Amino acid sequence: MYVCVCHGVTDRAIREAVDDGATSLYDVQCTLAVASCCGRCEDSARQVVDEHIEKRVASARPFAASG
Repeated sequence: MYVCVCHGVTDRAIREAVDDGATSLYDVQCTLAVASCCGRCEDSARQVVDEHIEKRVASARPFAASG
């Protein structure tokens, strides 16, 4: 899905930037032009970044030992 229509940035590209080490919207903006023109997509872009970071952190947590 396109998040930033001005620059043609998709949610997939944003998630890939997070996978490549971005830890904030600012970090994503250093490689992608998302939210750098009209700004209408900033909230959506931030949400994609935050959700993907949260998902990566959750998947990295070890499972609790049952006992």
